[in-house]
Amino acid sequence: MKDGFKQPVPEGWIEQLWAAMAEDLGSGDPTTALFTEWSTANYRIEAQADGVICGVGIAGYLLQPEAEEPEDCFAELHKTDGDFVRAGDVVITGRLSPTRLLTKERTALNFLMHLSGISTLTRQFVDRVSEYDCRIVDTRKTTPGLRYLQKYAVRCGGGQNHRMGLYDGIMLKDNHIRAMGSISEAVKRAKEVAGHMVLIEVECETREMVDEAVMAGADIVMLDNMDPFLMAEIVKAYKGKVRLEASGGITIDTVRGVAQTGVDAISVGALTHSAKALSLHLEVE
Repeated sequence: MKDGFKQPVPEGWIEQLWAAMAEDLGSGDPTTALFTEWSTANYRIEAQADGVICGVGIAGYLLQPEAEEPEDCFAELHKTDGDFVRAGDVVITGRLSPTRLLTKERTALNFLMHLSGISTLTRQFVDRVSEYDCRIVDTRKTTPGLRYLQKYAVRCGGGQNHRMGLYDGIMLKDNHIRAMGSISEAVKRAKEVAGHMVLIEVECETREMVDEAVMAGADIVMLDNMDPFLMAEIVKAYKGKVRLEASGGITIDTVRGVAQTGVDAISVGALTHSAKALSLHLEVE
């Protein structure tokens, strides 16, 4: 039986789910007083647009019958997170009491629509660079409290995760460098305080900054808001000696040109902060 999740499952998803339900339910749903306790209703959740589905595991868990539900109640998952769906495809079918079904409907759809939007946008970026040896990665530009779920959705769309947070890597950005006085000094200090498993990335805006970062021993160099011609020049000089990541305002229209330069990765903040929700709906039959 499908559980809907793509492995590994996102950390903390159950807590996020019940926090969302508590936010919506408050002191209770008075509308559910319309229904008798013993009634049931068949339903289906259906995609209304083409895209990559995500949130099936969360929605499926929420809509599973509770112990006191009639024995013929069920929730059947027809898709797994990361599957491509077309408009009209059925994602989940089931039978549940209208009281519980309609109380949980919006929360289930909110997760599905939001996370599927991220997965769908990520897949579009991944497809644009599929013929190049280049990864599409996310950023820390996420909705507070939803980072693990949003980065999970990126993985479901075929992208990869950058740092999960401040704790799992060192990134020296412009303000760090100004505060330390130079890239060389910042990298030197980072190497002194970091464990041997911690990677050091330096954000660079010019060729001179890249040269200094490489000489200082950075593991990754971020080419920030550079034109593709300069990126290609830097790739030619340093490919294989240091990992090269392009970043800064890269769109679905420009990502292919960036990948053509030969960079190892392209980070795109829009994957998590600007993805349009994928339309789905729940219909009682």
